[in-house]
Amino acid sequence: MKRVMILNGPNLNLLGVREPHIYGTTTLDQIKASCEEQAKELRLALSFHQSNHEGVLVDLIQSARQDADAIIINPAGYSFTSIAMLDAMKAFEGPIVELHISNIHARDKYHRHSVLSQAATAVICGLGPYGYVAAMLAVAQMPTH
Repeated sequence: MKRVMILNGPNLNLLGVREPHIYGTTTLDQIKASCEEQAKELRLALSFHQSNHEGVLVDLIQSARQDADAIIINPAGYSFTSIAMLDAMKAFEGPIVELHISNIHARDKYHRHSVLSQAATAVICGLGPYGYVAAMLAVAQMPTH
């Protein structure tokens, strides 16, 4: 069974109430429930995490080297600033799907360029919460190392 780690960055615990005009009204708990349902259908072992702390996310990415075959990551605000997360992602040998609920390319200048994309196998943005399902469908088909 393929093991998939989903990581969510800062402020994603506020989904549903934070800037619903950008991120919608779906909560992170609802996204987690849909991911768990999708994981059962795809026969994936799923671990789902959220942290507002960069170091915790770095630790999780590093732990994925032993605990996961693929990573799906919504790095949120760290997308645009975290060299530490980038370096940790580069050390992971399996596929990494970077995920954004909004279309970051249509956002303001601070939210357009993810430094983490260079370590990602694929990037999904602008599909709203369905992006998580799309990422899981993609990861289920990707070869792992």
